[in-house]
Amino acid sequence: MRIEALYERCCGLDVHKKVVVACVVTPDGKETRTFGTMTEDLLEPADFLESRGCTHVAMESTGVYWKPIYNLLEGTGMELVVVNARDIKAVPGRKTDVKNAEWIADLLRHGLLRGSFIPDRSQRELMVLVRHRKGLVRERAREVNRIPKV
Repeated sequence: MRIEALYERCCGLDVHKKVVVACVVTPDGKETRTFGTMTEDLLEPADFLESRGCTHVAMESTGVYWKPIYNLLEGTGMELVVVNARDIKAVPGRKTDVKNAEWIADLLRHGLLRGSFIPDRSQRELMVLVRHRKGLVRERAREVNRIPKV
C-alpha cells in the first residue's frame, strides 16, 4: 500500500550544534546537503530551499539550535513545522544525520508530523527580554544579599 504525498516539494532539517542537514524531496527525487551553523552559513539553507521551490519545511526541535534557522526561514513564505524529537520515530538501522533528515522529509511529505506551538516573532522577542530581565533581577538580589556578609 502506497500513501499519497500531500506536499510535492518539502524539506526535512536535522539541526545540530555544528551542522544542519537538509533533505529536499521534489518530484525529481531527493537531494541532501549539509550546512554549517555560523551566521553566514545559515543564509545558505534558505537560498537552497527557495531555489528548489520548497513549500513546507520540518525540523527537529532538539535544544535551542532550531531557533536561528526558524527565524531566518520565517519570512520566506514557507510553512515551517518544528517537531519534538520524541514524536519522530527512529529510522530502523544505523542512525545518521542524512537518514534522519530524509526520514523527517518523508514524514512531512505524507502529512504525518504534528508541529509544536511556536509563538509569533514579537512574542518570542518579548519572552527573551523578560527572561533576561528576570536573570538581571536575580543577579542584583544576590549582590544586595552579599553586601552585609562583606
